[in-house]
Amino acid sequence: MPGRYYEEFTVGETIRHDKRRTISESDNQQFCDLTMNQQPLHLDAAFAEETQFGQRIVNGLYTLSLAVGISIPETTDGTIVANLGYDDVEHPAPVYHGDTLRAQSTVTDRRETSDGERGVVTMQVEAFVVDPGEGHEADDREAIDDSDTTGGRETTDDGEVLVCSFERTVLSEKRPDETA
Repeated sequence: MPGRYYEEFTVGETIRHDKRRTISESDNQQFCDLTMNQQPLHLDAAFAEETQFGQRIVNGLYTLSLAVGISIPETTDGTIVANLGYDDVEHPAPVYHGDTLRAQSTVTDRRETSDGERGVVTMQVEAFVVDPGEGHEADDREAIDDSDTTGGRETTDDGEVLVCSFERTVLSEKRPDETA
């Protein structure tokens, strides 16, 4: 199992997740359809063109879900008992069709359960657009000023755009007793 057991999490460590995903128009459409979210800002190009974004934006819940999915292999794959909560969700910048996302998780807390059988781990998860402005379809790029390759979004020192952050709390298995 690639995930970590409770004992393998260290408070303060940041885990940069290797997987990345480029979000297509189809991804956004399918997520909206599956969740019955028909918000025109996500689906209607003419409507979205008249908004402050100038184009359709990706559903924020898809962005959050994708960040969780990207984080699983290096954190909880095969070692989780349950996700306990998602708190303090923020979307500081929009995600556009064609953006490529990466994620990282910083362990902020860990404690054993009262029975000592498992552990509770809390992580601050952040999702970033890498290479902002790359991969956008020509139609979408028209809404962005030619001199602005970030889509009007503020970049980090690494040239990425923070698009989602949240706290994820999980109930984690402890390492199996190898002596049994």
